[in-house]
Amino acid sequence: MLFSKNSLAFKILWVLLFLSVHCLAATHHHFEVVEAPYTRLCSKKKILTVNGQFPGPALHVHHGDTIYVTVHNKGRYNITIHWHGVKLPGYPWSDGPEYITQCPIKPGGKFRQKIIFSTEEGTLWWHAHSDWSRATVHGPIIVYPKINGAGYPFFQTSCGGQWWKKDVMDVLHETIISGGDPEISDALTINGQPGDLYPCSKSETFKLNVDQGKSYLLRIVNAALNNILFFSIANHNLTVIGIDGSYTKPLTSNYITIAAGQTIDAVLHANQDLNHYYMASRVFTSNPSVSFDNTTTTAIVQYNGNYTSSSSPSSPQLPYYNDIDAAYSFLSSLRSLADEDHPVRVPINITTRIVTTLSVNAFSCPGNRSCEGPNGTILAASMNNITFVNPSIDILEAYYKHIHGLLHRGGGGHGNFDKDKDPKKYNLIDPPFRNTVTVPGNGWTTIRFEATNPGVWFMHCHFDRHLVWGMETAFIVQDGAGACLSPPPPDMPPC
Repeated sequence: MLFSKNSLAFKILWVLLFLSVHCLAATHHHFEVVEAPYTRLCSKKKILTVNGQFPGPALHVHHGDTIYVTVHNKGRYNITIHWHGVKLPGYPWSDGPEYITQCPIKPGGKFRQKIIFSTEEGTLWWHAHSDWSRATVHGPIIVYPKINGAGYPFFQTSCGGQWWKKDVMDVLHETIISGGDPEISDALTINGQPGDLYPCSKSETFKLNVDQGKSYLLRIVNAALNNILFFSIANHNLTVIGIDGSYTKPLTSNYITIAAGQTIDAVLHANQDLNHYYMASRVFTSNPSVSFDNTTTTAIVQYNGNYTSSSSPSSPQLPYYNDIDAAYSFLSSLRSLADEDHPVRVPINITTRIVTTLSVNAFSCPGNRSCEGPNGTILAASMNNITFVNPSIDILEAYYKHIHGLLHRGGGGHGNFDKDKDPKKYNLIDPPFRNTVTVPGNGWTTIRFEATNPGVWFMHCHFDRHLVWGMETAFIVQDGAGACLSPPPPDMPPC
C-alpha cells in the first residue's frame, strides 16, 4: 500500500520512525578510545581519551534504563570501562575490572557493554579499569528520576582530577619497579583544567556562569587517582542532597570532603553580590609525612550582569591539608533521605560477620623486597556485616574501599574496633548509602549488604597506588532467592 505525503497514515508512520531513531540514539552510545594531544602546564602531550574529550562525555539516563555502550579501542594499551556505582543486577559481564569479570579490550578490538540501571538516581561516573588509564579516561553519569519534570535546577558537572607532565603509564611502571609511592602529580584539576594558580593555565581556567538569585545543582566527581579532596566556593555554602547515586537529607556546609571514587550532588545558591568567586580544591591527607600534591586547583564562579569585578576573585577558606576533624565531621554528618519514596532497608538479621585488617608495608619479605598484602576471594552469604580495621601499627593513612555490584551502608569511628561496644552505636535508621566507603587511619568502618546480586564482584582500595600493591579481593555471590546470573554476551573480549 502506498501513502501520500499528506495522508494521516504517512504522518503517523513518520512519527513512529522518528521516535524509533530517537530511542535508539538515546540507548546506544559509542566510546572511541583514542589518543589526543592536550596542552597543560606549558607543555603538550598525548593522552588517552574517549571520543577525544577530557574529561570524557557524560551519559544521561533515567532511573531503571538499560543502555548499550560500544567501546572501540583505538589506543595503544588494553582497556576496560567500569560503570562506577551501577549495580548491574545479575549482569557482571559489563562491570569492567580487568581480568576479574572480563579480559581487556585489546588495541583494535570492540566490546558492546550492556548497562542495567536499577535503583540509582543522581550522579555516578564511568572510568577505565585497567592500569592507570582512568587518569584521563573518565566521565560522569547523570541518572534522572523516571518521571520527567521533577523540578531540577540548572546543573553543572565538576570533575576533580590529577595531571602529570609525564605519561601516566610511565609513572605507573616506575611505581611498580620501585615498589614505593608513585611520583606525585604536577597539578590537580577541575574539569580537566588546573586553574589560574598554575603556570600557563589562566586563560583556560574553567568558568561557571551564574545568574544572581538562581540555584545550580553541582554534580561533583572525585576522579583523582590517589587523593581525597576538600572542595569549596568562596562566600557560598553548598547544600548536599545526594551522594553516590542516592538521596540524602539536606546538609549545608561551606566545604565538602570527597574521597577518590565518590560523587556528591550539591546545590549552589547564587545569592551573593555580582562578582567573581574562586571554586577551589586541594588534598586532604591524614598522614602528611607521605608525599602528596600540595597545590590548589581553582575554577571561577562568575555572575552574569554589567558590573566591574574585583581585580582577583575571592578565595574560599579551605580546611588545612591534615584537618582530620574537618574531613570526618563532614563525612559523619551525611544521612540517607529515608523518606516514604526513598526508604532505607538496612539488613538486620546478619548471617555472616567478617572482620578484616587493612595495612600497607606491614609484612616482612625475603631479601628486603617489596611485597603485596594478602588477597583472595570471599564467598558472600545472604546478609553480610563487614568491619574494616585500619590498625595503629600501620601508617596512619585513610583507605577508600569500593565494592562493585553490591549495596552497602557504613558506620565507623577512630581507635580500635570494640566488637562488644561499637556495634551498639551503628546507625541502622538512616545511614548514608555509599559505593565507596572511608576507612580512617587508626580507625574502622563497618558496612552491611544483602548478597542478592549474583556474580563475581571486585572490592578494592580506590587509591590506585594501593591497588597496585594488592589491596583487593572479590566477592563471589551465588544464585539464590530468585536471582540468577545471566549468561555472558557472545562478544566478550578474548584473553
